[in-house]
Parts: sequence; structure tokens; C-alpha cells
Amino acid sequence: MERRDVLRLSAAAGAAGVLTLPAVSFAHAENDGGAERGEGEETRTVRGHLPTGAPDFVYLPVEVPRGVREIAVSYTYDKPAVPSGTPGNALDIGIFDERGTAPPGHGFRGWSGGFRTEFAISAERATPGYLAGPVRPGTWHVVLGPYTVAPQGMEYEVGVTLRYGERGSTPRPAYPPHRARGRGRAWYRGDCHLHTVHSDGRRTPEEVAAAARAAGLDFIATTEHNTTSGHGAWQGLWGEDLLILCGEEVTTRNGHYLAIGTDPGTFVDWRYRARDDAYGRYVRTVHRAGGLVVPAHPNCPYVGCQWKFGYAGADAIEVWNGPWTADDELALAAWDNMLAAAGRERAGGGEGRWTPAMGNSDAHREPQVVGLPQTVVHAEDLSRAAVLEGIRRGRSWLAESSGIELALSATGPRGEHAGIGERLRVAPDAEVTVRLEVSGVPDGTARLLTDQGEMRSERLPASGSGTVAWRTTASLASYVRAEIRRPRPGGASPELPGPMAAMTNPLWLDVH
Repeated sequence: MERRDVLRLSAAAGAAGVLTLPAVSFAHAENDGGAERGEGEETRTVRGHLPTGAPDFVYLPVEVPRGVREIAVSYTYDKPAVPSGTPGNALDIGIFDERGTAPPGHGFRGWSGGFRTEFAISAERATPGYLAGPVRPGTWHVVLGPYTVAPQGMEYEVGVTLRYGERGSTPRPAYPPHRARGRGRAWYRGDCHLHTVHSDGRRTPEEVAAAARAAGLDFIATTEHNTTSGHGAWQGLWGEDLLILCGEEVTTRNGHYLAIGTDPGTFVDWRYRARDDAYGRYVRTVHRAGGLVVPAHPNCPYVGCQWKFGYAGADAIEVWNGPWTADDELALAAWDNMLAAAGRERAGGGEGRWTPAMGNSDAHREPQVVGLPQTVVHAEDLSRAAVLEGIRRGRSWLAESSGIELALSATGPRGEHAGIGERLRVAPDAEVTVRLEVSGVPDGTARLLTDQGEMRSERLPASGSGTVAWRTTASLASYVRAEIRRPRPGGASPELPGPMAAMTNPLWLDVH
């Protein structure tokens, strides 16, 4: 499947409504003697029908007695033919333990969306996407998420198996360290939107780490859909050359966002819509855990993927997601308008806070390329804190590969200097020289843009290397940013720019 197909099929449900089914009980729940002797296993099967308009979540309570070693769940649902242009059936699944389902999700034990048809949890191990730990007695809840329901409705079947026996011990998770050796103060390349078998990816963590190194990356983030099970899956894969950040792709019904660089084990609940007024609470959760909030692929056209929460609290925006598409072009235009609004606010005496751009691959499987695109961050060192601070400040630029290099700077008449994400304070009519240096984009087009639009464009030679210089003043441009575009493909409209090869966050020109 294509990357956008994965987005369409893997998006999880939000919490516009909840339905709780009758509880499932087992014989041993009534007679614990057999359970405590560790005898065998029991299975119960539940069948049901969900109509169009079903609530976003359906909870199936499971009464778990003492003496259970492992709980296993499987499910199926029908996929009837539907009229063209009408969504068919798609059903997600996960589980909460005896601590309950209430937000913020202290009872969470795993989620696999629509990627798996079965899973199992014991103290010793768990299916990827789920958290190993004791199967304690009490009311557990299998969670069904009817993402889309066909006009005919949905027939489903859930099987729950309890396996009795002596409980094992849960291994202590090995989380990635917060620092790698790095190169001191430098530009570091990273990809902060990646999936493995711990959600809906096909690659193992070992394969992703190898691909990251092959792509010339210095850091990556583990961002599985709605689960933290990937945080402890990277033992032996980090190193002095590769920093691994913990995180999550929080997949609501009204858009997805990345929680990047959170404390290991931090779970961010996803069971809400924009109208539920819950998003701000989880923004604070991410920030308290030391992470960044980054709305992902905000203009992705599929159900549940388009961003509807606004950008308050966001630390960056994923303007570029995977190979450059029309979705990214829309996100870029919206982001540029936000920059212009920040410039107007600052000119009027306000704070003029702006939200930096990010680029990530969202790679799930071959042949999707880890590091296409990547965010290149200026950081004090290769550490979690320094990299996140560089992203937050917009001291970064985006590229399709590590084969591209660039530098953007502005210099004032007295030698004042500013780089990407920085501010240059000069007199209103003082001449400012903007300089862009590029390599690695043969026959590309280098563009300098301000709040007025494109102000300078220059074709790069076949070598792919070139320098563009332009003079302006702070009274004419509140910011300057750069784009480097590939040549337009054959047959493309001459009015449209070519695919993006690299782009920068802005440098700002402030009047004093």
C-alpha cells in the first residue's frame, strides 16, 4: 500500500461517544479454585452489530479472575461492498486493564488500530503495540474503535481467551539515553515521524535504525500510533552516532499530532475530537513530559487525518510529510500565512510568536525512505534537550536527503548577523544583505521569499551548487525564507513550482 493509504486505514477513533457492552465473565470467576490451581484456558466469544453512526468507542468489559497468566484477544468484522465514494467498514482495537478506561488512560495496555487481528498480554511479554505486565484480577476492557461504518452496518466478533497459570516476572524496559556523543555545537539531521511493527509499520526497530544510519541521520523519534510500546524496543540500537527520542503519534478522529521527545513511558490519550475541548489538556501533558507538540500532515485528505484543533500550543508544524505532494503545498501556504500574521503582530508591538516548520518521512515500510524528508537542527550538542530546543526555536531547515547542504544568513550595515530562526535588528531603511548557499540540487531553482512572496529566484547549475545574494530592508521584509525546488516534471503546469528539495525556516528582520 502507498503511504497515504496507510494513513487512511490506520487512523484511530476519537471520543465523540462511548457504548459499553454487557460484561464477559468466565467460569473461574465464579469458582476460583480451578484458576488458582493453574488449570488450562477458557475462551468466550462475543458477536454484535454496529449501525452507521455508532459511537467512536465501544467498550467490552471482561471480568478477569485471579490466577490468569495471559489474556489473548482476537477479532473479525465484515467488509460488505459499498457504493463508490462511500467509506466501508474499518474497526480498530485495543485494551485497558483493571485500572479503568477513564482519561488520561492510566489503565492503557495497548492499541493496534486496524493493523492486527489478535494480540496477547502476559507479565513476561506482549504483542508489539501492547505493554507487558501482570494480568491482575478485575474488570478489563477490550476497546473497539469503529473508524468508519458501511451503510449496511458492521457485524463483528471478538474472542477473549484467559490462560491460567503461574505469573512470570516483567522485564524492566531499557529506554534510550538522552544524549549521544555528537559533534558539539553543530547541525544535526533527524526524522521524527517513524513507524515500526509496534503500530502499523512493517519494519522492525532494527531495520529502522539501520535505515536511519544509512540516510546519514543523527537522531530519530519513535512515534507509534497511540501506544508507548515502542519506547523500550530499541535496546542495542542507539549509539554514540544515533540519538533515539521517545514519542507517540496521537491519532484522533480530527487529526494527528506528534508528541516528540517525551519522557520514556509517557502515554498521551487520543480519545477525543476537537469539539470535546480536551486537546489543550494533552498539550500540557506533552509539555510536562518535556516533549514537543507537532501537528502532523495537517492537510492529508483522508478521514480523520486533517488537522482541526488549531495551532495554539503547537511547538512546530509538520509542513512536509514524506515525498512532496499537493498536501504539503497546501500546508506550506497555510504556514507562510501564519508567518506573515506573526510579522504583523510584532510590527504592531505584540510578541509575534511564530511556529517553525518540520519535515519527517512518516515511513512505514519499504520502499518508503527513512529521512525523506529530514529536519536539520542547529543544536548545542546531540542531546534530547538541545535538539528539542533547536526545533522549538526554528533553528532548522528541511531537506529531502543528507546529500543537500544549505546556509541562509542576513547581514546588516554594521556587520550585524542572523541565521535561520534568528532575528536581525536594524534601522528601518538600513540595507540588509541576504545570502543563500546551496549544494546538492542539480538544475534546481533557489527562491527567496518574504511576506510579499517570492522576491528572488535563480536557477542552479548542473553541479547543483550555487549562491544567491539579495538586498532588502527591514521596512520591506519582516522575514526571509528559502526554498530549493527540483525542476518541474514533464507536463506540469509552468505556473507551478517543482517538487521541494529543501526549505528553511525564516530569519526575521526587526526594526529598531
